[in-house]
Amino acid sequence: MEVEVVRSPRRRKTVQASVVAGRLRVLIPARMSHAEEERHVEQMRRRFERRQSAREVDLEARAGVLARRYRLPRAAEIRWVGNQHQRWGSCTPADGTVRISDRVAGFPEWVLDAVIVHELAHLAVPDHSPAFRALVDRYPRSERATGYLMAMGMEGDIA
Repeated sequence: MEVEVVRSPRRRKTVQASVVAGRLRVLIPARMSHAEEERHVEQMRRRFERRQSAREVDLEARAGVLARRYRLPRAAEIRWVGNQHQRWGSCTPADGTVRISDRVAGFPEWVLDAVIVHELAHLAVPDHSPAFRALVDRYPRSERATGYLMAMGMEGDIA
């Protein structure tokens, strides 16, 4: 995606981005250094690419197929979120809501599926007990996906 940087003397600290006429327009403070500009532009470009990748995946349909295939509860609602920085996914068993970090959108499909299966399993078993592990292990690539996610920068379990 083509990027247009607009330096504003009125802007003090914040960086803002939007897509205008097919280009990513990034608004930055006029006094920002070129190194900071490059860092922020790259960060905004990645964020918009993740959002675009997330739009291409029908999470609800995918979760429905996985729930049927691996005999897991269906989510009442499943959606992408952009505010999870410590987890790949999360859920609220009380209301059946599942949230998947948009950072997973660009990962291989089998990794996304493992994150969804993990969260659907939490709808039945809210902890990481052996009963929970047995549900997650119904997905044959679960262990491999956990390794992939660890390599992508977060230690520990999927959620």
